Amino acid sequence: MKLYTYFRSSAAYRVRIALNLKGLKPETLPVHLLRGGGEQKQPDYLALNPQALVPALEDDGHLLTQSLAIIEYLDEVVPAPPLLPADAPGRARVRAIAQSIACEIHPLNNLRVLAYLTKTLGVADAARQDWYRHWVFTGFGALETQLSRDPACGVFCHGDSPTIADCCLVPQVFNARRFEIDLSAFPTLVRIDAACQRLAAFVDAAPARQPDAE
Repeated sequence: MKLYTYFRSSAAYRVRIALNLKGLKPETLPVHLLRGGGEQKQPDYLALNPQALVPALEDDGHLLTQSLAIIEYLDEVVPAPPLLPADAPGRARVRAIAQSIACEIHPLNNLRVLAYLTKTLGVADAARQDWYRHWVFTGFGALETQLSRDPACGVFCHGDSPTIADCCLVPQVFNARRFEIDLSAFPTLVRIDAACQRLAAFVDAAPARQPDAE
């Protein structure tokens, strides 16, 4: 098993958490998203993954892309511990939380979008920070309301065991803090993140713990 990753990629961070929760130790192959204009744009990596994104996972002759698809694949091939609830409503709920982060918040704040704002559209740094803050507050505000009111939320996003939802939440909270976003309006999200940080699987997946960390 090989994981193509970048230490600061939120999507790769999600997959690293899931791999750790499953007790899997793939070979790590860093793909630097900035060096030389981005190693993900080099022909050898594009031949592997035409999307020019990380993560990508090679396993048993298969090349997998897109973090949520990779995590669900891992959950199917290594069923324990499960990262999705046993019941259909629970699975739908967890997937919805994960997608609200991975599909609604993260795409508007990822490296490609921020670089386009500044390098192509000429947006000033302060305006870029306002953009980032706006979409974090929009997405986190809705998620905070949802989780704080839902009895299905426990120690983690769903009950008392980590799921795919937590794999997505923790990297997004990390990013918000990196961009100096005040998270005091989101106590439920902060509480869940703190619970995750008590588990080695989350701690060891952090960007600073990766071999390519700068």
